[in-house]
Amino acid sequence: MSIVKEKDKKIYDIIQSELNRQNGYLELIASENFTSKAVLETAGSVLTNKYAEGYPGKRYYGGCIHVDEAENLAIDRAKRLFKAEYANVQPHSGSSGNMGVYLAYLQPGDCIMGLDLSHGGHLTHGSKVSFSGQIYNSVTFQVKQDTGLVDFDDLLEKAREYKPKIIICGASAYPRTVEFEKFREVADEVGAFLHGDICHNSGLIAAEMHPSPFPHCHVVSTSTHKSLRGPRGGIILLGSDYENPFGKVAPKSGRVKMMSELIDSAVMPGMQGGPLMHIIAAKAVAFKEALEPSFKTYIRRVLDNAQCFAEEFKSKGYELISGGTDTHLVLIDLQNKNISGKAAEIALDEAGITVNKNMIPFDPKSPFVTSGIRIGSPAMTTRGMGVDEVKIIVDLIDQVILNHDNKDKIQSVKKHVNELCSSFRIYD
Repeated sequence: MSIVKEKDKKIYDIIQSELNRQNGYLELIASENFTSKAVLETAGSVLTNKYAEGYPGKRYYGGCIHVDEAENLAIDRAKRLFKAEYANVQPHSGSSGNMGVYLAYLQPGDCIMGLDLSHGGHLTHGSKVSFSGQIYNSVTFQVKQDTGLVDFDDLLEKAREYKPKIIICGASAYPRTVEFEKFREVADEVGAFLHGDICHNSGLIAAEMHPSPFPHCHVVSTSTHKSLRGPRGGIILLGSDYENPFGKVAPKSGRVKMMSELIDSAVMPGMQGGPLMHIIAAKAVAFKEALEPSFKTYIRRVLDNAQCFAEEFKSKGYELISGGTDTHLVLIDLQNKNISGKAAEIALDEAGITVNKNMIPFDPKSPFVTSGIRIGSPAMTTRGMGVDEVKIIVDLIDQVILNHDNKDKIQSVKKHVNELCSSFRIYD
């Protein structure tokens, strides 16, 4: 019998309900995935009991010998995985990783530039509702309306005008390859640092199926879930050239600090206290899994499935932002289907298909309604589905979109979804 079931039946029932939802629903949110049982077990281990403020060999508490070993393993594996020279594995999320970067590289009021949220960017790239847009002076660039690709002319023009301290390349809903080299050319022209936020593409980069942010980016951050298939958390990475660009001097010693030291200090004690050692150890497990040849096979299938999604949706008359995808996600414009992203999300959820409403570039609707949906292939690929299942899924989605007010049709689709999912269970 489960200990949780015995001690807290209400929480046990909630966990079981979520397990049933994950097994029974098609998870197509691009930023979600399913971890291995090894990652789950590690995340629920006794390492959660250990307070370990500080870094390996430099803790504020005693008794850290074994958690030091776990963190050093995570650091070493992260460096190998991304071919980096430095890794901080303590950020609690991708957003925390971005905050750590900004604290290390910026002063309040400095100018930052990121992709507009409504054009596929992320809240932490300068949105006014985020700390990034409240603490720092944020300027956004956009994509081209005719292609859906980053408008580098717009980026360069604004960079010359506003002289940002950091330019952020990376996105939350951008289906094409991130052109790190072109971003670096702009950054060099205006004397900005280039920050690569690779949260969405980190698994693709680890598998060498998307260009690496190194050596173009001065600093890189990522979450550890999404396409990387690890626990929820974040990391910060530096390449081979990370000397201190500011000449910042430590108050007591008078020596110039390296960027690695500035980032370490920004993460702890700058923005968070004790690290989550059970999650750091789970990150180490996920990094080990991503270093294995089978992970490349997995990412290849993720990309194949995403391409199939794009082709199948286009064959049914759906408009795709940028016309397709190079990555693990597609962004669909629903305006020609006469349904909002919000209405599509709700109807699909009733049919057992989980997607998220998403703004499209130049969206006439509000962020709470939107004109699009975002669909990703990592989670469905993790459970073993391939292009044959993608074709079935697109047909089911199309039935719901075209009949979103028809409850009988939605329930009929849900029955097919349940049958499909029962053949590809995740966890027992």
